[in-house]
Amino acid sequence: MKNLIFLIPLLPFLGFLINGLGRNFLSKALVSIVGCGTVLASFIISLLLFINKDYSAQPIYYFDFINIEGLRIPFAFQVDQLSGLFLLIITGVGFLIHVYSTSYMHEELRAHFARYFAYLNLFVFSMLLLVMGANFVIMFIGWEGVGLCSYLLIGYWFKNVDFTKAAKKAFVMNRIGDLGFLLAVFWIIQQFGTVSYYELFNAETGKVAILSAQNSTAIVGITLLLFLGATGKSAQIPLYTWLPDAMAGPTPVSALIHAATMVTAGIYMIARSNVLFNLAPLTMGIIAVVGAATALLAATIAIRQNDIKKVLAYSTVSQLGYMFLALGTGAYVAAVFHVMTHAFFKALLFLGSGSVIHAVSGQQDIRLMGGLRKKLPVTYFTFLIGCIAIAGIPPLSGFFSKDAILLNVFVNDKFLWVIGLITAALTAFYMFRLLFITFNGTFRGTEEQRVHIHESPAAMTLPLIVLAVLSIIGGFIGVPELFMEGGEWLTGFLAPVVPVVKLHVEHATEYLLIALTTGVAVIAILLAFFRYKKYRPEQPSGFARVLENKWYVDELYNSIFVQPLNKLGVAANRYFERSGIDALVNGVGRLVHYGGRQMRWLQSGQVGNYILLMVISMFLFFLWQFFIRK
Repeated sequence: MKNLIFLIPLLPFLGFLINGLGRNFLSKALVSIVGCGTVLASFIISLLLFINKDYSAQPIYYFDFINIEGLRIPFAFQVDQLSGLFLLIITGVGFLIHVYSTSYMHEELRAHFARYFAYLNLFVFSMLLLVMGANFVIMFIGWEGVGLCSYLLIGYWFKNVDFTKAAKKAFVMNRIGDLGFLLAVFWIIQQFGTVSYYELFNAETGKVAILSAQNSTAIVGITLLLFLGATGKSAQIPLYTWLPDAMAGPTPVSALIHAATMVTAGIYMIARSNVLFNLAPLTMGIIAVVGAATALLAATIAIRQNDIKKVLAYSTVSQLGYMFLALGTGAYVAAVFHVMTHAFFKALLFLGSGSVIHAVSGQQDIRLMGGLRKKLPVTYFTFLIGCIAIAGIPPLSGFFSKDAILLNVFVNDKFLWVIGLITAALTAFYMFRLLFITFNGTFRGTEEQRVHIHESPAAMTLPLIVLAVLSIIGGFIGVPELFMEGGEWLTGFLAPVVPVVKLHVEHATEYLLIALTTGVAVIAILLAFFRYKKYRPEQPSGFARVLENKWYVDELYNSIFVQPLNKLGVAANRYFERSGIDALVNGVGRLVHYGGRQMRWLQSGQVGNYILLMVISMFLFFLWQFFIRK
């Protein structure tokens, strides 16, 4: 099987080339087959690798990417248990989203339809490159690739100015984090002379382990810069504001990029570099605090959002905060576990929201929906499963992964555990608020929208059903020992790559924590039910207005960064560009032009003038030679 590993990223890349180059003459059916088929083939190969357990910590070398004196960086893949799990998530969920897109985007013109699938395939290729790379440089290539594809897909409808602004915002904010990642890579090269995971992190010969004692300051600096990169890509404070605006892209894009794959790149990078981060307790503490703060902040904002995709966007930011909270407390397996379960239920919720938007003729404001439960039975039932899963209600997948995170946090930091518990309650509340306002009560839209309400076609509902099933059963790969002897299969599976943290917690305490987190979630659901079962639109006031305006963080950033930079740009253009550089360049041009105009009078065509100039020149020459020069 190892001989086929190179096909996993290559096939989506070929799909990108075929659909991109053939966008003007390929039919929509052929574009769909190429786009979906290439990702399906990659998933099948990834699944065969998983079934055959054909994983290895040894890199698979292809060619030298950089080879100079003192530094050799090969183009190589490392497909071990960690990257293998991410391959299944990326290609599996990615395939379902591709299938969903064939129907959701069917009204697009043929060329734009092909362009869309070309971008999707390029994104999958970049994400696969990110997780398969055997060193930080190959990871960074994929890292930048998903950033580019995010820009292209968010701004897919580029004739809408607001959408292009959202795409630029995502691109710029990601570049801030990417600069930190790049500096970290340079520092790793300077400090260790290699960027290979195997050479850095190998338990016996790894350079990080050998040099850790005398390089603790450098390791803290490197890990902080890596975390800055993760902050941008995975939307943590303060670089999280791009992700809600990224909802400007088509809904399947939101599901693929901002639920299942791209935003989890930061979690993958930190989990992959766990040896480095374990040697930097200061960085780990910062990660935990930032993760907890992001989870809580985003959850409070989601409570008062009215755009169905914005609620899910802030939910994504909050859940990513949960994952970073786990990473910061050393619970790498729990973080990766939540990445997987989150991919299932959040992709389900985003695609479910797309089905709702499709049914109500493009409307995204939940205040103008309602009463959709009977007319969209499949969408409602699957959306309900997604809400139960994200709320952490047993035995759905979100329960097991969230319980694993909160248990690890409880052991390490009680205060952060309280924040996590509050966030869990808020999550259950805002998700069921979304469910009740959207599907219960009576329809609040226009009569024309009401007439056209209908269930989505099979190409959209089948992925919803598959994801709903995965949201139900996906958590059982991480069932704790408390419920099943020999459980926690995922922990054993990832053990060769991710360190196993043994928690010494009494069963009674663990049962109490599970009862508490579940009880809090159930109470939050009941509160949402009684509050919104007969929803009537209302004007926000006081603190509700603050939450609806997202704590005015965007306005704050606009005042502190955007407006001063715009003013600086205007001033630089006026005083430096025009009065300085342009004045100098244009002045030289005018001087040459003036000199040319004056010099032309010397070419009069009169021989007498030429003789006179010759005599004057000779006189001045002799004057210089015999008098002035001495």
